[in-house]
Amino acid sequence: MELKAKGQADAVQIDLVTVLFTDFKGFTALSETLSPRELVHDLNECFSGFDRITGKYGIEKIKTIGDAYMAAGGLPTPNSTHATDVIQAALEMRDFVAEGKARKIAAGLPFFEVRIGIHTGPVVAGIVGVKKFQYDIWGDTVNTASRMESSGEVGMVNISGTTYALVSGVNGPSTAPGIPAFTFTPRGRVQAKGKGEMEMFFVDRSSTE
Repeated sequence: MELKAKGQADAVQIDLVTVLFTDFKGFTALSETLSPRELVHDLNECFSGFDRITGKYGIEKIKTIGDAYMAAGGLPTPNSTHATDVIQAALEMRDFVAEGKARKIAAGLPFFEVRIGIHTGPVVAGIVGVKKFQYDIWGDTVNTASRMESSGEVGMVNISGTTYALVSGVNGPSTAPGIPAFTFTPRGRVQAKGKGEMEMFFVDRSSTE
């Protein structure tokens, strides 16, 4: 609305959002075995599925960069459920890719595998562009979320210690009626490119749900 009214939109600082990155393992190798049409079709199928999942949880898709997908919870309107929303979406994305992989294997076709990383912190959000406007976010939180993805493992959702503290109850009760239960696998301090060692956890659904 602000963009329409005055032709621009001011950048804003949002104190706490949860950022998600996905990336496909072996995408370059896969691109050499599929035709361009097949590659774009499979990528579009995955990203369309991701769009449905982020929409379901009220998460903002920020952009795709090649075979990477970026989204964030807690913006443009801040909320208190962004961390759990993003983790739930990430787990559904992982399962969506796993189901696609199983179908491809059954048909003897090449398949995608995915790594997903999540981090929570402050960002600057705004709209950039002249001919093509795009809502985007910037800041160390974005870079760290990307490192959570690249430091993760295929088929796993890797979260930072910051996100873990928000959703695990470390900083007080985090569960309430309707909030999902998660299980966490501590990874200790893992080397993250350009960040040094960072506390990381794999997260999954609780089997007691």
